[in-house]
Amino acid sequence: MAVSVRMEPLLERELELAAKRQGVTKSQFIIAAVERALGRKDPAQLYHQVMEEAAQYRVGEGVADADLPAHQSALRESLRERYAQQQDDYAAYLAQRGKP
Repeated sequence: MAVSVRMEPLLERELELAAKRQGVTKSQFIIAAVERALGRKDPAQLYHQVMEEAAQYRVGEGVADADLPAHQSALRESLRERYAQQQDDYAAYLAQRGKP
């Protein structure tokens, strides 16, 4: 069913921008807002559901480097090196900040 809503141009512009930020159409944005207002979509409940699902994932329990294809193993090593370099750079930055 179609519903028309009249609103001030400034409010409509804010609606357009908010919908664009979320990557949805104005209609989808309005429907979600109405569902929340009517209690059909509880953000806290959705948050808890997502957190419960995310808790099932195990970080760091992946495949051993030796079991990966060569390109994936090389990528993983490159990322580890980059992370170590960032840690070293940050430690040097903190040490430099501590000096007068």
